[in-house]
Amino acid sequence: MATSRRAFLGVTVGAAASTMVRPLADAITLSGQDTGAGAVAPALVRVHAAPNQVVNSFDPDKALATSMDIQSRESINTIYTPENVKTCLSAGWGPISYRLHTPETIDYWHWNPKGSWSDEANQRGYFIGSAELGEPIRDSFGYSLPHRGCTHNGGTDRGYSRLTDGDPRTFWKSNPYLTQAFTHEDDALHPQWIILDLGEYFDVDAIRIDWCEPSAREYEVQYWVGADPMNWEEPALDSTGQGGEYLPVANQAMGNWVRFPKGFVHDGKGGSATLKLAENLIATRWVRVVMTRSSNQPGPHGNDDVRHRVGYAIYEVYLGRLENDGTFADLVKHAPDGRQQTATYCSSTDPWHTAEDLNPHGDQTGWDIFYTSGITNDLPALITVPLIYSVPEDASAMVAYLKKRGYPVSWVEMDEEADGQFYMPEDYATLYIQFADAIHKVDPALKLGGPVFQGINQDVSVWPDVRGNKSWFGRFYDYLKSHNRAGDLSFASFEIYPYDACTMKWDDLYRNRELTRKTLQAFRDDGLPASVPLMNTESNLSGSLSVWMSDIFSALWLADNVGSFFEEGGALYIHSPIEPSVIEHGCQGWAIWGNALWDRDARIIGYTAFYHASRMINNEWVTHHSGLHHLHSVDVKIKDSAGNDLVTSYAVRRPDGQWALLLVNKDRENAHPVRVTFAGHGQSDTFSGAVRMVTYGSEQYVWHGADATAHADPNLPPVDSSIDASAQTVFTLPKASVTILRGQVAELTV
Repeated sequence: MATSRRAFLGVTVGAAASTMVRPLADAITLSGQDTGAGAVAPALVRVHAAPNQVVNSFDPDKALATSMDIQSRESINTIYTPENVKTCLSAGWGPISYRLHTPETIDYWHWNPKGSWSDEANQRGYFIGSAELGEPIRDSFGYSLPHRGCTHNGGTDRGYSRLTDGDPRTFWKSNPYLTQAFTHEDDALHPQWIILDLGEYFDVDAIRIDWCEPSAREYEVQYWVGADPMNWEEPALDSTGQGGEYLPVANQAMGNWVRFPKGFVHDGKGGSATLKLAENLIATRWVRVVMTRSSNQPGPHGNDDVRHRVGYAIYEVYLGRLENDGTFADLVKHAPDGRQQTATYCSSTDPWHTAEDLNPHGDQTGWDIFYTSGITNDLPALITVPLIYSVPEDASAMVAYLKKRGYPVSWVEMDEEADGQFYMPEDYATLYIQFADAIHKVDPALKLGGPVFQGINQDVSVWPDVRGNKSWFGRFYDYLKSHNRAGDLSFASFEIYPYDACTMKWDDLYRNRELTRKTLQAFRDDGLPASVPLMNTESNLSGSLSVWMSDIFSALWLADNVGSFFEEGGALYIHSPIEPSVIEHGCQGWAIWGNALWDRDARIIGYTAFYHASRMINNEWVTHHSGLHHLHSVDVKIKDSAGNDLVTSYAVRRPDGQWALLLVNKDRENAHPVRVTFAGHGQSDTFSGAVRMVTYGSEQYVWHGADATAHADPNLPPVDSSIDASAQTVFTLPKASVTILRGQVAELTV
């Protein structure tokens, strides 16, 4: 491919830079207010610079980070070489977050391959990793849960539910840690459920449940009326013919569960139970069985462990019609294949498993290579503790291991994406408390948080509780408060994946700031105090690969997303991922996920717009290892005919006394001239003396992603220059670009 390279930010550009700053009289002609003689008056960029107008303060070494996610075993061997670690860190991000993928694959994570089983003789049961130091941990894997009840969830494309697998020996079982034996609350406060999705509407009037033990003594059967309660749907067109937000919005609150006329059972006996649900057929697609009282009888795993006797278990479930002759006409497809079986979902899954359940698809980086390879940038890391598919003792053992090794931990996330696993907020909350107790016995000072919502841009909705409350986070936080445990939530975290990969378009940039505002405001509206920080612990344009991730669009989005996140009060921003990746086919073309492109032999062959934007944010807008930066709001009034803000800006007062403006020109067709003023101390001041100007946009980088030879051409680094600024200086923002202006403001230098 044809590319041209220069040293990154290593030269002062003469002729190229001169087109970006010019006297007012030479301003280029653009749409806007004409000043005569074909010139356009520059727009005013007004920084609210008074000391009492600080909207947020942050230290880049704690607030601007990246992440490492699951890899293949082969990738583990190539990523953690000194050369590739250096490449990863060169993007400029500070600390790192350890992302855990096993919750998405319904696996139990053996963070330490060495450990003990509750049934040691048979290498099965509940596993606890060893906290004792031994050989450094390089590789760690998940173990598929054999009592799984979800065919699909928010992340896995492998495996299948045991509820409709056609095997009378396998069964689903709920999580025993959600029962009175561990919650110390009545089981009815944590009802467990299963859902069948027939795929389309059928007329039904009967269900058959082949109960395992423990079975349900009290339960009811319901059908759903409303939009799809388990999956995401494309937004409907609004009155203007435009689509709504593309981010997944749960439909769980867009309808109601209705009990079948004869769907209540208060004296269940277990065994194989056939229940006539209604006298007349009812058309439905989704059916739910809600269980509130258990038999508390030992199941197939024996009577030696209380966890085998509590909760609920089902071998197989059937749904259909009861014919006049008494035969059961089953509409369920039974197969040990997630693509062929009737899909089912469940409220929780028992973390019981065996040594034979090793899942070889994906390697979670071992703790020792993670901390000793250099990828942590010698800074404390944010780590994730498995929760919904684990046991408290394993979490405390992992924390003990890290402490013995002396590995620094900044924050602890309590699992990942509980909403994507269809967990109810109260169930997650009671596990949160149990795991917090176990972890704080090892280290009372650790700061815990969650719930790590998957890719949200607004409040996550869930089926209403008895008070009609549909807010997932609101109910989770209410549970903590009602149990006097709100203090255990040291931060609230979530992921940002704002757009649908296949429908993404340039105009999505214009609504980015509003999405950011709604995301953070939703937590505050749900009652989260301002004293509890909000953290984006994983982010990218989309949860699926899109050609836009390698387009110049990605650089503009990243700059705008970082700036708006801190403007709205965010505390930690994590951009994902840090590791290089190969070209793959995604929606709308060929692209890569991250910052650096490598070939099939794991050799770095190029960098993306994400990479260059990252360096500008981390090396030009802010400076790591320098201390606290103070963010001030900025007014820019450059709009298109539809009222969209074409230019957004974010200003920081740096520890060295300089001001740095991050400006994003989202106009694909036009450059925009601007003048910059700083309003403070009762007057307006301007840059004075040398101003460093760094610009990166569509003139430096164009991605060509039509086929597997995808590449960027041109693929140039940002353009930097030094400008002797005055009150008359006009800075020109090139089309589709990110620009940083950094310098002194004489009257505001204190």
